[in-house]
Amino acid sequence: MTIAEQTGAGIDPRAFRDALGHYASGITIIGGLEEGQNGPEPVGFTCQSFYSVSTEPPLVSFSVMTNSTTYPRIRETGKFSVNVLSHHQHTVSNQFARKGTDKWAGIEWTPTANRNPVIADTLMWLDCDIWAEHEAGDHYIVIGRVTEMSPPEWHKHEPLLYFKGQYRHLRDGGIGR
Repeated sequence: MTIAEQTGAGIDPRAFRDALGHYASGITIIGGLEEGQNGPEPVGFTCQSFYSVSTEPPLVSFSVMTNSTTYPRIRETGKFSVNVLSHHQHTVSNQFARKGTDKWAGIEWTPTANRNPVIADTLMWLDCDIWAEHEAGDHYIVIGRVTEMSPPEWHKHEPLLYFKGQYRHLRDGGIGR
C-alpha cells in the first residue's frame, strides 16, 4: 500500500492509534475536587495528551474524550490540577484509567491553594483555571491558565513515559522498560 493510499478519510482508527503510539509521552492525572454527598471529593483521570501552550500567559492543554464521565465533573468546578507521574507511579496511572472504581483509594494527596488534588511523589504538578475548551472530533481540547505550580524542590524523580503501548522510564540516558 502506498502512502497516498493510506491517507485521507479511509484511515483505520486502530491503525491510527497504533501509529501515534510511536510518539513517547508523559503520563498525567488530571484532577479536581467536587462537592459530594459527604463533602468535597477528589475526581480524576489518566491523561497522556498534555502539553504546554504559552508562557505569557502561562497556559497548558490536555485532551479528553467527549464521552468521559469524569471530565464534566471537573469542568463544573472551572479548575483542575495536572499531576505529572514519576517513573515509579505506573500503578497510579492504571488505577485512574479504570472505570467504575474508586480511583483515589490508597492515593495520598494534598489540596492546592485552589483546592485541587496534588498526588504525593509526582514528578511535578500544576494548578489551573479552565481558560477555554474546544470540541475536536471525539475529544475536547481543554486549555488551562496556570495559577500555581510545584516548587523546584519537588522535582526529584524521573518521568513515567508511555511508548508503543507500554510504560517506560529513562535509564542511563536511554529508554528502558
